Amino acid sequence: QVRPVESGGGLVQAGGSLRLSCAASGGTFNYYAISWFRQAPGKEREFVGATTWGAGLTYYADSVKGRFTISKDNAKNMVYLQMNSLKPEDTAVYYCAAGRSIGGNRYWLPGQYDYWGQGTQVTVSS
Repeated sequence: QVRPVESGGGLVQAGGSLRLSCAASGGTFNYYAISWFRQAPGKEREFVGATTWGAGLTYYADSVKGRFTISKDNAKNMVYLQMNSLKPEDTAVYYCAAGRSIGGNRYWLPGQYDYWGQGTQVTVSS
């Protein structure tokens, strides 16, 4: 089974950028949709964006559209989340999730995913 492993979090000022990485440990991301979620203290886990297996289609939450970009390197089994124009409200723990079968293209539902990483903290100061 594949285990996503996130890295790249940190502290950044508002307006800055960070790139998060998600590596496949113990397997490959072949045939998995990979999504990013985030969770701020006291809030529910929130969908950020997704990339599909194969065609590599991408979907984004409205709150990050135009600022965040998901890309992947199939040869390296890596998925990236480039975050630009960061805002204090982007502060959260960011999780990478892998799902083999996403029913109805409902990428925003956490229950669709089989494997989750441990998360990486992103803090945006004002």
